[in-house]
Amino acid sequence: MKAGVRLIVGLGNPGPEYAMTRHNAGFWFADILADRLGARFSLDGKLHGESTRVDIGGEPVRLLKPATFMNLSGRAVNAALKFWKFEPESALLVHDELDLPAGTVRLKFDGGHGGQNGLRDTMQHLGHGRFWRLRIGIGHPGQRDKVTPWVLSRPGKDDEAAMLRGIDEAIDVLPQLVAGDGEAAMKRLHTVG
Repeated sequence: MKAGVRLIVGLGNPGPEYAMTRHNAGFWFADILADRLGARFSLDGKLHGESTRVDIGGEPVRLLKPATFMNLSGRAVNAALKFWKFEPESALLVHDELDLPAGTVRLKFDGGHGGQNGLRDTMQHLGHGRFWRLRIGIGHPGQRDKVTPWVLSRPGKDDEAAMLRGIDEAIDVLPQLVAGDGEAAMKRLHTVG
């Protein structure tokens, strides 16, 4: 786990109808990060997504937004890891998380998919879950039968503002994560506020 992050993958669904939905929190993160660093995404067919290169803490890092739907994200993640010859341990997958309040962000290495379809598909492609994940809380609607419309809808004003604050907090710890100090990044992120 000493190697730093070299690939950041924002998970979401392609298309304008999904752009501002809760489920696209990973795309929000990737877009905000690229914008801050003056990078622009371009479609890359061999990676099944849009990619760009940025520098974080003086290190080159690739950003990827899969052009597949969320439940097929593993295809793009696997292609990117192979193309750039990165180990899965150097990847950070950024995704929405129902089980966290809106705007709460949590970083972790390894583990299960927790029902998140993008993680599930990636783990099927890789055969394991040994990669970093950044969970962006979107809150829970309270009832299981309301989950799908909830994740596929735009958050209210307060939740959206909280999610954007959480993304800012997570971007602030990226230099530590890229430098290979995931423990420090987690400690700093989890004690914000």
